[in-house]
Amino acid sequence: GSLTHAITIGRPGREVWPWIVQMGAGSRAGWYSYDRLDNGGRPSAECIMPNLQDIAVGTLFPALPGAKDGFNVLQYEPETSLVLGAGSAAGGTPLVTWAFLLQRIDERRTRLITRARGGPSYRFQGLPQWTVMLIVPLVHFVMQRKQLLGIARRAESTRSTRERGARTEAA
Repeated sequence: GSLTHAITIGRPGREVWPWIVQMGAGSRAGWYSYDRLDNGGRPSAECIMPNLQDIAVGTLFPALPGAKDGFNVLQYEPETSLVLGAGSAAGGTPLVTWAFLLQRIDERRTRLITRARGGPSYRFQGLPQWTVMLIVPLVHFVMQRKQLLGIARRAESTRSTRERGARTEAA
């Protein structure tokens, strides 16, 4: 299956990107969703964390605090796209992919589009296929919506580099 969601953010992609690359539970910034469920009750970060800005193919975004598994970076293009994968089917193909795409609207706005895809053998928490087909889309919608709103709120509440420079010059 495939689930796609999007939100328009009142910031350029370069100011949204840092929030995306620092995602993950535990030692990372959180998932910006319902922290009791996906971050062990620890609040997701409200600031950019410089130590989490460098990613590479293979970087782990833990699903839960203390987890040794989760989502690994499959590919990325800075300030444009991030593709994560989890689980492994035959041949090493991920069972699930989760993509984040930053699409420029104009110099001040960005469309953040997410797409989650699950392969035919994907079984969330080992649930039967019929349950996965009914429950996962609903749960994903609720969690993904909260995450997108959380990213947008954080990015929009952070003063841009241009705004900080203008305030410094005026002072």
